[in-house]
Amino acid sequence: MSADVYELPQEHRDLRDMIRQLAQERIAPRAAAIDAADEYPWDVRRLLAEHDVLALPFGEEHGGTGTGTLMLQVAVEEIARASAACALMLMVHELGTLPIQRFGSQELQRRFLPKCASGEWSPAFCLSEPDAGSDPAAIRTSAVRDGDEWVVNGTKSWITNAGVADFYIVFALTDRPQRRSTAFVVERDRPGFSVGKLERKLGIKGSPTGQPVFQDVRVPHENVVGEVGRGLAVALGTLERTRLGAAAQAVGIAQGALDHAVAYAKERIAFGRPIVELQGLQFKLADMQTRTAAARELLYKASALADRDDPQLPLYSSMAKLFASDTAMDVTVEAVQVLGGCGYVSEYPVERMMRDAKITQIYEGTNEIQRVVIARQLAG
Repeated sequence: MSADVYELPQEHRDLRDMIRQLAQERIAPRAAAIDAADEYPWDVRRLLAEHDVLALPFGEEHGGTGTGTLMLQVAVEEIARASAACALMLMVHELGTLPIQRFGSQELQRRFLPKCASGEWSPAFCLSEPDAGSDPAAIRTSAVRDGDEWVVNGTKSWITNAGVADFYIVFALTDRPQRRSTAFVVERDRPGFSVGKLERKLGIKGSPTGQPVFQDVRVPHENVVGEVGRGLAVALGTLERTRLGAAAQAVGIAQGALDHAVAYAKERIAFGRPIVELQGLQFKLADMQTRTAAARELLYKASALADRDDPQLPLYSSMAKLFASDTAMDVTVEAVQVLGGCGYVSEYPVERMMRDAKITQIYEGTNEIQRVVIARQLAG
């Protein structure tokens, strides 16, 4: 088999089918209520844990499935077809633990990863700040060494799982003159840690986003992730993989919107026949199908590269995230158009999918940043 070919083995296809059934039968019926209430769905979290879906980001040595990146992103895609907010649970499960998996000590891995693989614990990833979004080097949160401890001070913004996470991966300046940062694990019960306001968002409601605050929070030196002063490398080494989660979420949203648009177009009668027979609608649906399929191919190719630690991963993960998220936005807007007035009301899911799609162009690195990354790869 060519090194460029990806294929899901039969056991992975079986796992995909199980997750698809779970998403359609157990999560999809809850999606509108989760969006309307904007409350974290603990029942869905338990459901994903019970079926080992939350074990997908981890190797077998930590109690995970050991099935790799491609299988993980297939699962994100399937859940996002039903609910983007619930897919984000699995995405941040990878995002908040990958720094420990890739850069953390054996002791940190033993302490945190098995309880995440079982679904008992949930993580958060704290990089962004009020004045440091696309430019992670501009963070102001600081950590000062005091004996065997570090004292952390600062505020983070736009943090998924704020208030529900059991621990937070926090990036803080440890060498201000050199602008060098370090990554730390901060448990939720440490004195001085609190969560400020939760954001009221356009989409992905039911997934809390907020401002963790650190006021003289003391953490032991063994909670350092990777090397002191190498926090930016930890962040970038994580994001070049986890942006595939945003791509997978986007593909799932696009596919879900396409499914609903096609089903509606087959049933809706106008001018004496189903609107799916009208060429103006047929061309819309054809473009939606083609773009969604192309985004999936790019996602799967990039995921296969991640599983092989291929040096082309940064290029392909950025391209997958860029193309899939732009596709999700375009496809959901068109799905609303296909449904007409029905598309604009919350009785039908495509308006929710359109609102959810927008964030995929923004988080895990804005699409403008992805274009910068791609261009730099081309320039060598």
